[in-house]
Amino acid sequence: MQNLSRRFSTLQIPKLSTSPPQPIKPLFQYSDIQHCRKILEHRIITVLDVCTTLTQAKQVHAHIIANGLSQYSYVITKLIRTLTKLAVPMGTYPELVFRGVTRPNPFLWAAMIRGCVIEGQVSEAVRFYGLMRRECTGPVSFTFSSLFKGCGSVGDVSLGWQVHAQTVVIGGFAADLYVGNTMIDMYLKCGELGCGRKVFDEMPERDVVSWTELIAAYAKSGDMGSARELFKDLSLKDMVAWTAMVTGYAQNLMPREALDCFERMRGAGVGIDEVTLLGVVSACAQLGSIRYANWVRGIAEESGFNPAENVLVVGSALIDMYAKCGSLDDACNIFRGMKQRNVFSYSSMIWGFAVHGNANAAIELFHEMLTTDVRPNCVTFIGVLTACSHAGMVDQGRQLFATMEKYYNVTPSAEHYTCMVDLLGRAGRLEEALELAETMPIVAHGGVWGALLGACRVHKNPGIAQIAASHLFELEPKNIGNYVMLSNIYASAGKWGDVSSVRKLMREKGLKKNPAYSWVETKNGGVEKFSAGDTHTDYEDIKKALEDLLNRLKDHGYRPNLNSVDYDVGDEEKMRILMAHSEKLALAYALLNAGSGSTIKIIKNIRICEDCHAFMCGASQVTGRHIIVRDNMRFHHFENGKCNCGNFW
Repeated sequence: MQNLSRRFSTLQIPKLSTSPPQPIKPLFQYSDIQHCRKILEHRIITVLDVCTTLTQAKQVHAHIIANGLSQYSYVITKLIRTLTKLAVPMGTYPELVFRGVTRPNPFLWAAMIRGCVIEGQVSEAVRFYGLMRRECTGPVSFTFSSLFKGCGSVGDVSLGWQVHAQTVVIGGFAADLYVGNTMIDMYLKCGELGCGRKVFDEMPERDVVSWTELIAAYAKSGDMGSARELFKDLSLKDMVAWTAMVTGYAQNLMPREALDCFERMRGAGVGIDEVTLLGVVSACAQLGSIRYANWVRGIAEESGFNPAENVLVVGSALIDMYAKCGSLDDACNIFRGMKQRNVFSYSSMIWGFAVHGNANAAIELFHEMLTTDVRPNCVTFIGVLTACSHAGMVDQGRQLFATMEKYYNVTPSAEHYTCMVDLLGRAGRLEEALELAETMPIVAHGGVWGALLGACRVHKNPGIAQIAASHLFELEPKNIGNYVMLSNIYASAGKWGDVSSVRKLMREKGLKKNPAYSWVETKNGGVEKFSAGDTHTDYEDIKKALEDLLNRLKDHGYRPNLNSVDYDVGDEEKMRILMAHSEKLALAYALLNAGSGSTIKIIKNIRICEDCHAFMCGASQVTGRHIIVRDNMRFHHFENGKCNCGNFW
């Protein structure tokens, strides 16, 4: 076959133009390409926002690569944040994605640092920061905010100081509000309130977050004075700031101040949420006032937090509140009216029965709960064991304790062992209680030894009391209650030399006895507070009413228990001291002012003494009143000359 010469062609050769060549017009303008890329980026980021699995994220990553966007830090940053949200370990796939970017921008570095912090790998976050600086890439505010969050999460203030120094050395972040707020938060989480306050004072601009962080921190530390001053200076007070004050007062056992603050909050037209309500409910529970309890319950229902409408957290708190206010009926009504109940609502009701001495009802409700889908937790068992302890049901308590881990997978904690030591101690089995405290598989904390010390007071055993107290003095050297308890035990045993030694130790440590006080709700809903030595406006009337009541009680066989006075003084002086006890003054006031035949409710900040307990028993008989006393241990219901505790408290 003959080959055709390359010089020949069957195609007609066009004539060449003699005019100058025209520029070739591109298929797309550069601006059009940029616009298309932006649209594609937007679509990819939108899809990443709704990714719920790693497989979906990988599919989007494939589209990123296929469309030539694998070097665009903006898109890759969003991919890294999505992988973080999906809890993909940062050292695996996310780091491979990151390493594929030749020149990551500061936001992509920040995304990696943030992911490591969220994962709890703070050291890895610091490593990435070091790599970023060696690459001569500057940080952004998100970089430092993530690092500060990491330092706070692990409580590493030393690392926090170093990161703080970086913000100063690099500069440009002094006026960054977001960095300042996270820096304050870091110092507060590390327990450096002073450093947090200094950062706050030096910030050129602050927002409500800055103020609220410090207010809450001061409240947590117990410094409500500083919290109040900050709150006063805050110009725009939002719901979070108001709530921080309400809950702060409640947490620091200042219920009246909490309720006053809440009323001012409502007066300012600020809305409330679940957290606000829980703080107010706690304050009402501390105060023990039914009037305030009913008031708060009404507000909860008006605000959409009706416990009957599946608001389980508020419902459980209201159950606890009414129980602490002495109204088990109201607590039961809320519990039975709840459409749904969880372990917290059951536990609150069980605990309510327990502290009111109704052990059978507590145990019955516990077994009722077991017939439902609700499983008991550690709090449930504290309630039911407390019920057994207050009723002296040793065998029942032991059986329940044995079932905790075996049947319900609840490992006994120090609190549960406290209940068991209390159970044995109250029943007079002090040697068994001591053995349990010394041999329990976890370290016994102050609650365990405190329960044993309290039992030694009831059963007048100074020997074991000394052992318990020696542990308490090491664990809680500043808790004056332990020293006072030991002193009282020695006084009851007539060991006045030992009493003097304990009091000398208290003086050397600079400890002062907390004053005992009681308060009673008046018929108009107010609260009257009493303490020994205080001068009340109605003091003369109260004194006369108390003397009249004392004479009536003596006619019925009452004899003052002078051993309840832990001072080495004469009998006449002991009698004077006993008659000045705050709960007796509160009772006399209530008899003068409460409606005829109404129930009298008294709340006391410490344990009721044996003499006052006997006095209340007699008073309930001669006056025909139902007298309820809430001390720091339980509720005592006095009726017809008897207490439902059976002298077992």
